[in-house]
Amino acid sequence: MQFSDFDIDNKLLQAVAKMGYETPTSIQQQAIPEALQGRDILASAPTGTGKTAAFLIPAIQYLLDFPRREPGFARVLIMTPTRELAYQIHEQCELLAKGTNLKIGVVTGGINYGTHKEIFEKNNDILIATPGRLMEYLETENFHAENVEMLILDEADRMLDMGFRKEMMRICEEAKNRRQCFLFSATLEGDSVERFAEQILKDPALLEAESSRKEKAKIHQWVHIADDYNHKLAMLVEILNSEELSKAIVFVKTRDRLETLVGELTNAGVRAAWLRGEMPQDKRMKAMENFHSGRTRILVATDVAARGIDVADISHVINFDMPRTADVYVHRIGRTARAGKKGIAISLVEAHDIAVLAKIERYIELRLKRRVVKGFEPRHKEAKAPIKKHKDPVKIKARKKAKAKAKKKK
Repeated sequence: MQFSDFDIDNKLLQAVAKMGYETPTSIQQQAIPEALQGRDILASAPTGTGKTAAFLIPAIQYLLDFPRREPGFARVLIMTPTRELAYQIHEQCELLAKGTNLKIGVVTGGINYGTHKEIFEKNNDILIATPGRLMEYLETENFHAENVEMLILDEADRMLDMGFRKEMMRICEEAKNRRQCFLFSATLEGDSVERFAEQILKDPALLEAESSRKEKAKIHQWVHIADDYNHKLAMLVEILNSEELSKAIVFVKTRDRLETLVGELTNAGVRAAWLRGEMPQDKRMKAMENFHSGRTRILVATDVAARGIDVADISHVINFDMPRTADVYVHRIGRTARAGKKGIAISLVEAHDIAVLAKIERYIELRLKRRVVKGFEPRHKEAKAPIKKHKDPVKIKARKKAKAKAKKKK
């Protein structure tokens, strides 16, 4: 299937070609035709499956098919959980709409209020926003959602997890005149997304685009066993200095660990940008600009700070600290092997990480290969994963009876 098979404008086809897209991904093949027919959409699309273009292409096509007749606020509203993701969607939207006269704005927290003034004073076709800041503009009546004809909720599961349910419902209520609503989520598991979708969607097309086995195989995953922190740090420096590494994200578990590690890498002669939670937007954008451009090959980040990062040419994802849960591991490694390229995911594992490593392997149904970094072989054998004993209720009851009898005899 080709993009030309969709009923979309030549301007969009030319933009898609310039962006280097050759064939539509699974989610694009499913979502674009349904969206063009005017249906609501409930879609599960994991990281790196091309979901942004899956909702931007039909949104832009809709605006081209039905040009604006009167001045006003945004006709397409895209809500997304983080500033970083909002700016990445904005960048992709600008590229897709390059041959049109559509006006695209982005509104997020961490930016001076005066910067957004022009967006609301002039005609705006597409607005990309984070829920917190958009709610502020709704409350002060600087923005009205009555003109919204298409409402798109990207990474809805994350927005719900981050506590934005109230804001999301309010914005859905304000955009009561909408013709279509799209809800994209990394997973449709659990009640929260499904219950929310039932409240806001009308007879949606239910789409699930899991990464194919072929796509999953593009990420080569393995583990290096570390004796202790210093051994792990030495291996990390060696890996980061390797010639095959072109661009890498190194994940750590806390802001304190991030600051420590960045300092240690600097002392080892390894230059790295960094992202942490509650970081000023100007510094965040500067770090991402350096990473995008390649001026800095390495980005150290916490999970919270890395939400929404979508960089096409990341060759390595390195878990310096293992994630707390298996699904976070999947989100982390999904940031490599983008745009049809291969990627590498490396986990540096100490003895206390073995339990979570076992959970990850069960979750992804794959035993990760154990490898060694030449010259940094571990001195100790890999620790054994703790065996979780399932309590037998019959045996527990029998033990209680035995204890009760023993007490009576006494």
